Amino acid sequence: MSEPWWVSVIKALVIINLVLLTFAYTTLLERKLLARMQLRFGPNRAGPYGLLQPIADLVKLVRKESFFPTAAIDAPYILAPVVSAFTALAAFAVIPFGNGWNIWRYHVNGVVANVPISLILIFALGSIGIYGFIVGGWASESKYSLLGSMRTCAQLVSYEVSLALSVLGVVITAGSLSLVQIVHNQAHSLWYVVPQAVGFLVFLISGVAETSRAPFDLPEAEQELVAGYHTEYSGMRWGLFQMAEYVNMITLSGLAITLFLGGWHFPFAHGVDFLGPLWFFVKLLALLFAFIWLRATLPRLRYDQLMSFGWKILLPVATVNALVTALVVVWAN
Repeated sequence: MSEPWWVSVIKALVIINLVLLTFAYTTLLERKLLARMQLRFGPNRAGPYGLLQPIADLVKLVRKESFFPTAAIDAPYILAPVVSAFTALAAFAVIPFGNGWNIWRYHVNGVVANVPISLILIFALGSIGIYGFIVGGWASESKYSLLGSMRTCAQLVSYEVSLALSVLGVVITAGSLSLVQIVHNQAHSLWYVVPQAVGFLVFLISGVAETSRAPFDLPEAEQELVAGYHTEYSGMRWGLFQMAEYVNMITLSGLAITLFLGGWHFPFAHGVDFLGPLWFFVKLLALLFAFIWLRATLPRLRYDQLMSFGWKILLPVATVNALVTALVVVWAN
């Protein structure tokens, strides 16, 4: 069913603000969990139990002087973090979080934009967002930033291929590129994480690399490159890069839930549609916890190990998984 345009606008504004709120408190959750796992104190001064720390960080970033090198190339330098943040937020628009509801006389869909090729759209937006990281490092006119952007380019290209191939089995099994249709198909069968366990594992590993999270955080590598591609950024421009990283992590977690973990459905509770966003959020928190847990426990890989792992291991595994799925589907039909 279609919904009025003004309902879509209100829903988009609500979802964007909820994603930004989730991003803000994911930073707090990460600092608290890392502190607990490493037996130290986390943020505990701003507000009760440190709950206002994200607000304090936002105020600091907004008020901080946004300096930039005199040799920086102005327009690309300013636009790079904007592009990265915008594409990260736009990608979440096609992630379905519910089955849809009838509120008073109006129907409200459980997704901001139900696009028939939504999976391709997410990968396309992710590819555009990479340019923000690359151009930001290049436009800074700093050798450290340039090295960080080149590392970003090499890492994201190498893992983007295996990420795309890891979902090919789901697309073949579901027979659709629509994320809403993929979720509906899982409601009447096993979640795709069962037949596509290998694809799910490859997707998670590639997703960690795509978001430059530990142990794949070599594009930032503060011990070697000071901070990588955003070394010469400060204030809210630096904050936009950080926001893009966390929102990309939230979007990839939502995509993993949609493709492999049944989306908004919960086992033995398929008929309770109004609880769909709650089930989706619980699964999202579980995957975000896994991202943080990896950062707390795994050391950073060397650069040669990182590239070898992408091209020599994940890419062949994802390819074989997709081919086997295609053969099974052809044989079954």
